[in-house]
Amino acid sequence: MINQKLIIAASGGGPVPPPVELSLWVWGYNFVGNLALGDFIPRKSPVQIGSLTDWDEIVITNTLAATLKTDGTLWTWGDNQFGDLGLGDINQRISPVQVGSLTDWSKTSVGYHHTITTKTDGTLWTWGYNQYYGELGLGDTSNRSSPVQVGSLTNWDKVSAGFYHSKAIKTDGTLWTWGRNDYGQLGLGDIVHRSSPTQVGSLTNWDKIDGSYSSAAIKTDGTLWTWGRNTYGQLGLGDIVHRSSPVQVGSLTNWYSVICGNYYGMAIKTDGTLWTWGRNDYGQLGLGNTSNKSSPVQVGSLTNWNKISGSYSSAAIKTDGTLWTWGKNDHYQLGLEDITHRSSPVQVESLTDWDKVTVSGYFMLATQIV
Repeated sequence: MINQKLIIAASGGGPVPPPVELSLWVWGYNFVGNLALGDFIPRKSPVQIGSLTDWDEIVITNTLAATLKTDGTLWTWGDNQFGDLGLGDINQRISPVQVGSLTDWSKTSVGYHHTITTKTDGTLWTWGYNQYYGELGLGDTSNRSSPVQVGSLTNWDKVSAGFYHSKAIKTDGTLWTWGRNDYGQLGLGDIVHRSSPTQVGSLTNWDKIDGSYSSAAIKTDGTLWTWGRNTYGQLGLGDIVHRSSPVQVGSLTNWYSVICGNYYGMAIKTDGTLWTWGRNDYGQLGLGNTSNKSSPVQVGSLTNWNKISGSYSSAAIKTDGTLWTWGKNDHYQLGLEDITHRSSPVQVESLTDWDKVTVSGYFMLATQIV
């Protein structure tokens, strides 16, 4: 357990709480060793990965995972056929492996076989699949098996890797996209692919960004914007028309966080309410049915939702530290010890110390406060 004694800051600025210690947990399908447990056996409920408690940020896709530790090191595992793991080869890993020896990694995101990461110096680095659309942002379509810097700028801040495309926000609040663009998911007003970062408009108030087949962002004024593919109403605009430029979802200014699952969206407002829209064939919208929705619909009436993630399944952590999952469950990915789909949120075990969760189509990864 964490020592609850206060630590006096070296700067003399007074007492500060100790750093939070986080253990790492995983469950679901394990077909490429993506559970990092050293085998290929699926897990029906959460299982701890090792005994370390210095995990920090976590991101996954269907076949791989990337994690940052509190010491600034970067670790990856899973499928590696295109150099996805950034380890300089294409060999699969079934346990966490450190990417190089650097300790200055800051933020990371994984897409379809590619990874985007920033360092503490504000530089941007990518690796993995790049063969057709240039989603690595390097001006070409060659795969990379080790981290490569994108340009020379030092003002990159937030990143999001989607399905063959990428997005990032700079410290000046500008939004940049690159990669696949057949549905306008780059937000550039056309359907032309880009192999280098290109600015979306000229605004400087972009705050949060996410994307899979489509894209979603929140501005500093609390407004929600979406664009790209809209086959199932996943843009939340009340129709199924694709958009190649950002369009505001409604007129509200109290959106807090947003994620793009596979063909659906999920967001939390500043009042702690949870809202979903788009594809719903597995109940991934959490609305108690399997009907698609083309506009945001509130999930229940609770006001204590805190963190969210989604793919074909969905997961959320409440402010009380409980973990809830719903949606597709054919490979135990909901952590509920069965393979029954759920169309409403169900609590995973009874613990109240969950801190972060990330979801793919086949498994989930989460951290617990120790």
